[in-house]
Formats: sequence, structure tokens, C-alpha cells
Amino acid sequence: MNVMDNSSGKLKNYACQEINDVITEFQICDYGYSEREAELVRRQYGSNDLANQKQDTVIHCMRRAFVNPFSVVLFFLGVISLFADVLLVEGPRSNATSVIIIFSMLFISGIVRLTQELKAKKVSDELTTLVQSSVSVLRDGKWLEISLGEIVVGDQVSLKAGDRVPADMRVTEGSDLFVSQSVITGESMILEKTADPLTEEPKDFSDYSNILFGGTTITSGCGKGIVLAVGSETVYGGLSIQIHRKNNGFDRGANQIAWIMIRFMAVLVPIVFLASGLTKGNWMQSFLFALSVAVGLTPELLPMVVNACLAKGSYSMGKKQTIVKNINAMQSLGSMDVLCVDKTGTLTGDQVILEYYMDILGNESQKTLDYAFLASHYHTGVGNHLDSAIQSVQTMPGKSDYYKTLVQTHAKMDEHPFDYSRRFSSVAVQDDEDGLLIIKGSIDEVVSRCRYAEHAGNVVEMEDDPISSVHAIVDEILEDGMKVIAVAYKRFTDDGQLSNEENDFILLGYLAFFDAPKKSAASAISKLQELSVHIKVLTGDQMLVAQSICKRLGIPTTNVLTGAELERLSDNELPVLVENTAIFAELSPKQKETIVEIFQTNGHTVGFLGDGMNDLPAILQADVGISVENAAEAVKDSANIILLKKDLNILEEGILEGRKAFANMTKYIKITASSNFGNICAIVIASVLLPFFPMTSVQLLLLNLLYDILCLILPWDEVDQEMLERPLEWSGKKLGGFMTFFGPLSSVFDLITFAVLYFMICPALSGGSFEILTPAKQALFIAMFQTGWFLESMWTQVLILQLLRTGKISFVQSKPGKPVILITVIGIVLYTILPITIFGRMIGLCKMPPVYYVFLILIVAAYLLLVTAAKTIYIRKKGNLI
Repeated sequence: MNVMDNSSGKLKNYACQEINDVITEFQICDYGYSEREAELVRRQYGSNDLANQKQDTVIHCMRRAFVNPFSVVLFFLGVISLFADVLLVEGPRSNATSVIIIFSMLFISGIVRLTQELKAKKVSDELTTLVQSSVSVLRDGKWLEISLGEIVVGDQVSLKAGDRVPADMRVTEGSDLFVSQSVITGESMILEKTADPLTEEPKDFSDYSNILFGGTTITSGCGKGIVLAVGSETVYGGLSIQIHRKNNGFDRGANQIAWIMIRFMAVLVPIVFLASGLTKGNWMQSFLFALSVAVGLTPELLPMVVNACLAKGSYSMGKKQTIVKNINAMQSLGSMDVLCVDKTGTLTGDQVILEYYMDILGNESQKTLDYAFLASHYHTGVGNHLDSAIQSVQTMPGKSDYYKTLVQTHAKMDEHPFDYSRRFSSVAVQDDEDGLLIIKGSIDEVVSRCRYAEHAGNVVEMEDDPISSVHAIVDEILEDGMKVIAVAYKRFTDDGQLSNEENDFILLGYLAFFDAPKKSAASAISKLQELSVHIKVLTGDQMLVAQSICKRLGIPTTNVLTGAELERLSDNELPVLVENTAIFAELSPKQKETIVEIFQTNGHTVGFLGDGMNDLPAILQADVGISVENAAEAVKDSANIILLKKDLNILEEGILEGRKAFANMTKYIKITASSNFGNICAIVIASVLLPFFPMTSVQLLLLNLLYDILCLILPWDEVDQEMLERPLEWSGKKLGGFMTFFGPLSSVFDLITFAVLYFMICPALSGGSFEILTPAKQALFIAMFQTGWFLESMWTQVLILQLLRTGKISFVQSKPGKPVILITVIGIVLYTILPITIFGRMIGLCKMPPVYYVFLILIVAAYLLLVTAAKTIYIRKKGNLI
């Protein structure tokens, strides 16, 4: 798909126009829009909402609640029943009971799910407002901070380093305005933007030197612009759905589970239909019964139970200083087995201290510090810890006036901000001797640009292998865990505009910074490792610094890969070496993203925790992107989860909540699917052997719905500690095996119940075997049989949920949550008395004799004992239960 062709036809025209022509076309006043004018423009051009953001409106919640594959089956079944039982039948034979029950089930199911979805939406919306991004816009002559969603076409917007561009814009003013377009192009190149019109039509995104694309980020400088397109009309809007769905592990797992259920239905439903039709002769009833089997096999309230588990987990995390912007991320958090973290601020403190400023031989050098101060002072890029540490020297006693004078005598001329391909920044300042060009950054990159070195005021030409000489000085400092950067300069006599020819510099010296490991980091890493989460450090810092910090924190430092080494590895070598490496140093943003992608290809669920613009590509690529409250705006916007405190201990608590939600979700899916499968297997056999249906379609649907309603309490169930110690896999890989192992156990006891009901209890109370009874007696026989199986199915389904919810002995070694016990007891009591109510009689149920309840208790007890024994065998064979 060529997004540029689809979205930027008009952008080409605007890019080639003079600014005044653009202002005239949009009828923009000097004071900006009034609120009333902005609303009129919004109605004309649309709001600044992306397509993927519109999926959580109330209308979409209603559609998801009432329009899904299972509700469609119910609706189809209801329509057929309406024709078969009402419209095509005359007189007393017309019976609307089935129709009423089916559509009532459809309505109740939808309402229950809608209620839960709206609750989840409310929680998500409330939490998201805490991190809502804003932008500066000119309205009624005043610059106001408004949310990104309120931006309209024609708005005049002001942006600075670190901001995320809210919409496609034409630059009207720019001062050292540099932008990263990696979110659109995937390339880490930093591009400069100016207000000058283009002289020729642009061919690709990099040619739009005066257009800011929505979703991209300002890495340096500041500027203003006019909004040209908003929402889905922007270039980013056309890509947003693909970007946000690229790594949706939740959808992938859900699709696997759905296909498992479809395969079972594809086999069983035709068998039930043919068996019932051939033995009963009533093909319409057989068709209805087969459809009810399809619904009975699949948990139709699955999305509702899943949403309840995820919403409860995200709400609990909200109380623990963690904001979940997308509740589906709870699943990824529970599945996560690899956590990639940036070093600075995560493993180390947020405050970096400038320890030493040295000449090329390691002696203290004021000139090195002065030149570094000028470079940091005039730096307009996204703020970083190193520049903050350098700037802090002016707050030292007696230094304020000194550095104020230094700045006054060295006016800024031009700048090239730091980028991850050059790995250093450049600043040109006015000096007494014409111009002074200062660079600071990566030791190897800066030294490679130097031809000379200065010591004690003398400038000499460097030797053939300067890198080795430099490392002989700085490596000992690096091994102590300090970060070291180099400072170099050269003089020039031109107009001060920087060129791309950055060479022949004079190496001046080095700055050493200390970034102490956090006291809490070591214990947090130990806890995460106990949870089977492997910590991988992905940093742009020097290798020796990363190794020193990680060694103190207990992270293996044997295998380390640098960005340069990664570039030299083949596609076959990368997956193996990345898997066995814990520290990746001197990385570019693109390399961080690549490493995350390799882990995913290797079968891992990957989280990435970062806060800087260099982390953005990796956060977008990860299964769960994690950021912090004080991160760059673009990073916060892209993250799924935001920590209100940058502490791995908080993340550990979040992972536990994610696994609790995930475990309870998995319990419902596996146990319900296996129980339903067992019932359906019994139905297949009964459909062939019995002269009537063992349960009507309405009774079967009601049984399934009542059981699912009880399962809504599962999010409040307790989870065994053993289930929290490992990542849980969200997929259908083990579902089929679980169903086929435990399902037939239920079928055995269903068949025993059939036999006792058909040959003993029903004949004894009806006056004989079914074949010799009058039609009226046969109706009583059928009602008692169906009621008996209805109660036995309900009891076994509800109690098996309690038995299979844990690999331990339930109620003894592992107690369910109190709400679960309470609702289960209430449910069993209410459903047991259902047959003697008016509603029970409406659907064909009847009162059962006391002897049946004695049998029911015995058969259920025997079933539970067998399942307990089978559970032990399953765990021994598979390693775990859920």
C-alpha cells in the first residue's frame, strides 16, 4: 500500500506554496480560530481522532456486545424457531416459548457483555486522561494548551523538542527544527524542517522539508505550523491501524482459540444433525438441536468473561501506580517472558552527576568543560541527563556570572542536533577569532572525526591509531561504571552554516559522568527473574559502562553485543546470539527495534520499558510497550502501560496482576470448553440411542447461559502461587488436548445418568418403559429425563469449575475466592429449584422425586473423585494443569 499516494496529494501542493498562499487558502487570522470557528471547521473537515481510537465508542461497544459470531447463531436460531413454532403453526400447537427464551438469552447475553465493556471503557478512559497529551494552539489571540483531539484543520500550532506532531502541518517558522519520521518510514534518520517552499515536487517522505507529518516527533529545536489534515486523513492516520495491530498478541491468541472451537463444531454439529434426523425423523427439530449444540459447545459469553478479567486486572494496577491504556495489554503482561529495559533511569538513578572534566591525558581541564557547556547550553534537542549534568555547573557557588559571561561572548550561529547515526551533536558559536564549531558525543565517533589533539594549549597532529591511545586513558573510567563522552572543536571563517563535512577536528578532552545503580533495582531484577522474566539491557551507552552497572545488579555480563557487532552478524547468526545475550550496548534506535523483533521471532512475548525518543521504535515493536509518566510525549502516546514511578518493583506487581487476570481467563476457557465438549459427546451418542432428544435446544442453550453467568465471578478468584511464577501462554495450542482429556470423563457420567434415568427412575414414575406408554405418559417420561440430565449437567459443570481451577486439591490446598464460593453455592441452589418454578415448566422441566437427588449426589461425587485422579495424571504428563 502506497500511503503517500493516498494521503499526500494535497500535501504536495501545500509544500510547494508560499506560506502566505496557504494562510489565504485556509482564511487564517492572526489571532487564530475562536472556539465557535474551530467547531465549524471540525464539522467540515472532521476531528483529530484516528480510526483505531474510534473502536472504543459506546456505539462500537454495543456492536461488539450484540453482533458477534455466537449472538448471530442465537439470532438465526430464534428466527428459525419463530417460523417453525409460531408463524407456520396454527391453533394450540403454536408455542412462542422457545422464541421468547432464545431472544431473551440473546438480549441478556448482550446486556451483560455491554455492561462489562462499558465498565472497562470507563476505567480505561479515566486512566488515560491522566496521561492525555496536549499541544500549544493559538485560539482567540492566546496560546492555549489543548488536547490533541481538539486540533482542527487551519489551527496554528507551536511545537518544541520532545513533542509529538498532532497532525499533518505546513511549517511556518522553524529554529533548528529537526524531526524523526521513523514512525512512518521505519528509518532512524533525523531530518531538518524549514518554512521555505519546495522548488520541485517531492517524491518521497524525506523530500517534504517543510511538512510535519502527524505522529512524527520533534527531536530538536522549535517551530510553528498550520494544520493541513487531521485524524484518518493524515499520512499517519492511514497507517495507524496497521501499526497498532502489528503485534497484537491478544488477537492472535483469540483467533487460535476460535479456530479450535470451529474445528470441533465442524465435526460434531453435522454428526448430531444427521444422527438426530435419521433416528427421530424430524429434520427441522434436528436442525435446531444441532444449532444449539454449536452454541452449547462454545462459551458464548467468552468475550465478556475475558473483558471482566482484563478490566479487573487493569483497575487493580491503577491502584498500584500503573496506568493500563489498553486492557488487552494485560494479557501480554501476563505472557511476557522477556523484558527489555533501557539502562539510564531504569537500572540507574534519574540524576546523572558530572564527575570529571579532563584533557586528553586525564588531567582536569576547564577549557573542556567550557566548550561542553556551550554545546549543551545551545542544544535544542530533547533534554537528556548528560546535558542537565553539564548545565548544573553554573549553579555551583561563584560560577553563575562566569558562565553567563561565557554565553554572552559566544553567540549561537547554527546547530546539528544529536542523532543516532552520527552519535554526536554539533554547535557553531561566534568567538573572538571568527567561528568556533564544537562537537561532543560518543568517544569513538568524535575521535574518528579528529585529526589533531590539544594538550596544555599546544595542538599536535594525532598518531595513526588514535582510538587505542584514547581508550588507554578512558577504559579504566568506563570499567568503574562511568559514562564518558569526548569533546572536540575547530575554527572556521565562513558564514557559520554547518555543512555535512565534519572532519579535521581538534580533540580537546573528555567528560566523565556517574550514574549510580538504583538501590531497588537489584532486588526488583531478582524478583522478575523468579517470575521467569528474562531481563535484557538495551542501551546506547558504552559497553564497559553497561557491563559495570549490570555486574553490580546481578545481570550476567559474560555475553555482550554492541551495535557495531550486530551489524556484522548474518541473519542466521543473529537469532542464536541474541537469545544468549543479556547486554546490548552502543545501540541505535533501529537496532533496539530489531533486537525486540528477533526475540519475538524466537517465540518470546516481549516487553520494552523506556522513556526516551531513542526507545520509541522498540516500544512500538514490543508486544507490550511500557513507559513512565515523565517520558517524552510521543513515547507515552505509543506505550500500552505507563508507570507513574520508574521502578521495576512496580512493574513486578503489574506482571503479577496481569498473570492473575490471565490465569482466571484461561481457567474459564479451558474448563468450560472441555465440560461443554463432554456434554456434546454424550448428546451425539444419546441422539442415536434415544427415541427423543435428551434435552431440547432451549434447555441446552439455557444450561450454557446459566453456567456462563456463574463464571462471571471468576475474575475475583484466587490464583495459586505456582501459576504466578511463570508466564502463561495465550493460545489454543493446549486447548484441544485439555478438551479431549477431561471432556470424555464428563461423557461417561452423562451416559450413566442417561441409563439410570431411562431404565430405572423414569419408568418407575411413569408406569413402564417408554415404548409402551401413552403419549401423555411419554411426555412426562421425556420431561423427567430432560430435567434429570439438566440438573446433573449443571451440578457437574459448576463443581468441575471448582475442581479444575487449580492443580492442587480444591477447598483444601487451594481455596477459591470468597465471592466465588458464595456465588457458586447460590447458583447451585437456585438452579436446583428451577424445575419446580413457572419458568422451569415453561421450558419443559418438571419436579423430580427425592430418590433422584440421592442418585445425583452419588454420581456427582463419583465424577469429582475420578476427575481428581485424572487431574494428577494430566499434570504428571503435561507439567501443569492450566
